[in-house]
Amino acid sequence: MTTKVEDAVETDTLCWDDRVQRGRVHRSLYVDRDVFDIEQRRIFGATWIYLAHESEIADPNSFVVRQIGPRPIIVTRDSEHRIHALINRCTHRGASVCRAAAGNKKYFTCGYHGWTFENNGKCANIPLHEAYGSEFRQSDYDLGCVPYLASYRGFIFGTFNPEKGELPLTDHLGPAADRMDEWIAHNGGDHKLIQVAGAQRFLVNGNWKCIYDNAGDGYHPEYSHQSLLRMTQERNGEGKDLDYFAGGIDVTPMYSESLGNGHTFLDQRPCMYDGSAFERQRPQPGREAVVETLNVEFGEERANEMLESVPGAGMNLSIFPSLLFIGNQLQVVTPLSVDRTDLSWYATSRRDVPDSVNTIRLRTQEDFPIFGEVDDNSNFESCFNGMRVPEMEWVDISRHLDTGVENIDEAGVVRAPISSDLHMRSYYKEWKRLMSREPEMVVK
Repeated sequence: MTTKVEDAVETDTLCWDDRVQRGRVHRSLYVDRDVFDIEQRRIFGATWIYLAHESEIADPNSFVVRQIGPRPIIVTRDSEHRIHALINRCTHRGASVCRAAAGNKKYFTCGYHGWTFENNGKCANIPLHEAYGSEFRQSDYDLGCVPYLASYRGFIFGTFNPEKGELPLTDHLGPAADRMDEWIAHNGGDHKLIQVAGAQRFLVNGNWKCIYDNAGDGYHPEYSHQSLLRMTQERNGEGKDLDYFAGGIDVTPMYSESLGNGHTFLDQRPCMYDGSAFERQRPQPGREAVVETLNVEFGEERANEMLESVPGAGMNLSIFPSLLFIGNQLQVVTPLSVDRTDLSWYATSRRDVPDSVNTIRLRTQEDFPIFGEVDDNSNFESCFNGMRVPEMEWVDISRHLDTGVENIDEAGVVRAPISSDLHMRSYYKEWKRLMSREPEMVVK
């Protein structure tokens, strides 16, 4: 069925040109509940949203629970290996039909009245169904499904919007697909050997865009993570971890890019991999023994290849509006309300390396969320509180807007110094485009 979403909000009174201006955006885009409600339809309902990685549902009848904005979703692989994205809402009264985060099931049963559904969404059983009369058709009560699903090299996306869903996912990704390929190449090259594991989760008391603003921000590390940088230098000396952010970042070869459709890229690799990124890491217990064993068992060349993939890929790739590649991790931003956001860091491992390599890799992935993400989350919440001040209306996004340092290549990719606000200007351009019209929404 096709549903055109209607809402009580008078959206015609919200002029996005007034709120997204050259070099600044209005604070109401972060704190206004009406704006948030419109975003959930026009952005999270109307563009491709990352749902899960295929490795999370590798087995027949496996599933994970996710969200598309406020919409609870069950991503399933049925017994015939087909992938579905079911709306986790009983078609009877609206209760959840699945209350587990992940697992393996052929059927989901609503705990309220016992309605049961197959893992492809079909309504399988309604207790005492004869009470509904002769005209009642059980097939009318199948679970709602996200109608358009597509996967790019193991990354599953979905949308309710035919305008997006009837076009290839690669049209939406554009040059970002090439950067995803580079991330996969860093992790062994074969996307089928990448495994997405569990997540570290943060509940942020702020708007989702406060987090997304930071995803491509190369300006803040020297200041926000000052204690982390100082601790690393004092304990381990120069040339460790993120010390290339310790001053003069715009004269480094690192850079920021706008990839189109709101996607952006921040590249740390010119500094992080200027030499061995593995040796740049802070010390880890037992690492020397692992290195020695790998050299003996696999030879130095193969051992180095595995070990150099242990540190992050040196890439901050943002797929608008909610998927971030940070190091070797996937960060997923899920808006819960105008002032609450779920931020999940998903760890990854490789199926083609020994357990000892993945152990060091996972210890590395735990490092920044524990030491650095607390700095960032404090900033997100602090910014959101400041945006509530009604007398101060504007949020500045003008860094390097007028310095003449941006350049554009033949593919339309814009490049700027790493400290530029190019990331925010780029995604707000797509944000405004999507917010300017009500899409047709389809539920299968």
